[in-house]
Amino acid sequence: MNFKKNPKTDFKKDLNKMTKQEAREEVKALREGIEYHDYLYYVKNQPEISDAVYDKLFYRLQKLEEAYPELQTNTSPTRRIGGQPMEKFKKVKHSKVMLSLKSVLDETEAKEFHRFISRNTNEKKISYLLEPKFDGLSVEIVYEHGGFQYGATRGNGETGEDIPENLKTIKTLPMHLRDGKAIPSFLSVRGEVFMRKQGFQQLNKERIERGDEPFANPRNAAAGTMRQLDPGKIAGRPLDILFYEILASEGMTFSSHWEVLKQFPEWGLKTNPHNRKVSSFEEIKSYHQQLSKQRNNLEYEIDGIVIKLDDYGQRSALGVRHRSPRWALAWKFPPKEEVTSLEQIVVQVGRTGMLTPVALLQPVNVGGVTISRATLHNEEEARNKDVRPGDKVRVARAGDVIPEIIERVKQPGKKRGEKFSMPKRCPVCGAHVFKEGAYYFCPAGLSCPPQLIGRIIHYASRNAMDIDGLGDKTAKDLVQKGIVKDIADLYNLSVEDLLKLDGFAEKSATQLYPTLCV
Repeated sequence: MNFKKNPKTDFKKDLNKMTKQEAREEVKALREGIEYHDYLYYVKNQPEISDAVYDKLFYRLQKLEEAYPELQTNTSPTRRIGGQPMEKFKKVKHSKVMLSLKSVLDETEAKEFHRFISRNTNEKKISYLLEPKFDGLSVEIVYEHGGFQYGATRGNGETGEDIPENLKTIKTLPMHLRDGKAIPSFLSVRGEVFMRKQGFQQLNKERIERGDEPFANPRNAAAGTMRQLDPGKIAGRPLDILFYEILASEGMTFSSHWEVLKQFPEWGLKTNPHNRKVSSFEEIKSYHQQLSKQRNNLEYEIDGIVIKLDDYGQRSALGVRHRSPRWALAWKFPPKEEVTSLEQIVVQVGRTGMLTPVALLQPVNVGGVTISRATLHNEEEARNKDVRPGDKVRVARAGDVIPEIIERVKQPGKKRGEKFSMPKRCPVCGAHVFKEGAYYFCPAGLSCPPQLIGRIIHYASRNAMDIDGLGDKTAKDLVQKGIVKDIADLYNLSVEDLLKLDGFAEKSATQLYPTLCV
């Protein structure tokens, strides 16, 4: 049975009447078919079946695995929706040290790198590999005999955190390598986990509306997501991964980096379409200029380019420094101007019930700090500044601290979004809001989750009851899990209640419990 070219299955066949061998064959074929169509969709961008047909295949596989638990595997496509929560991550030693890159900002320094390479190689013509420099989370992914084994964060370069269940939730990460010209018996590759800009904005919108602190930038969002102890909370988040390096392999060798990048898609490992092979500094400079102009229009954040010597033999001769290779360099882009795009205006509910409009911005570096949001204070200010979703705005940091929108940058001829107005209902609990002076308030009090969270945080602070161990994260978790619905509920908590919270183990729960019993 082969679903790759013609994915069909007898969806009406009673699972309970199948023989175990029939179930095993269908499960195997369904997995192959789903992985094949994942490859076409995520790596090749050439889907051959509709979402509805794909969903039927996936649902059928789920049902078969439920009916025949002995056929379940850790690398099945169904495991991408999240495994069991973990108490903490294990540490894992990398197959090879994951080096960092030396970074420069000036063209003069980048040209000196080219001169250094020219002086220290014997070849008249030098080939470079150019890649966008991603602002994401670097990870090691390990395959054995083509099957995914584990994945880890970079950590200190030698040891990282083992996060296989979290990585499985990323649809672009293949659980099995595809048949290329060969598959190494052992393969360790390096990739970058990142979050696309649109997904980042939507994630921050949801966080603000439920009273959570938004992520500062897509990199923080990707890193924070990958370090979640509960993989079930990661499934569905807009994460992606691109691959760019072999750390170690057995049974297969390569002579150049360009050869590796051409091989990766054959295995189902996604690479960046902006990768280029060049042979002069003029081409490097042109690539840097082009990507610098395009960066705001890309779907993801980049902060420069990476220049790598292509030939592995030449790399080996040059060697490495203590922390970085001599054969590679990151040429960063100059800091962005303090002009960025206003993506959305969302409404945040504070501890007192006050509703505050918040502008979600395309992340921009202002004075060395990445800014991705700015408060608009109230409806009147938003209307006076006349800022709307889709506008270009000039951003500053008031007193070098608080992000602030100074003004809208006019874009003649561009159609603008709708004028902002405050909602008639609380965006979190749905209660009818009321206006007092220039501000709007939610009247629901402790029935409104953000207000209850804010009151608990204030109640547990040093200036109030000084409850050690009851911080912002714990307060949010208590409310969002429905464990606490009133301040008084804090004193009815049990150790078992506290163990339900993210990051709480027996020790931390028993430490907090006595402070709530006095």
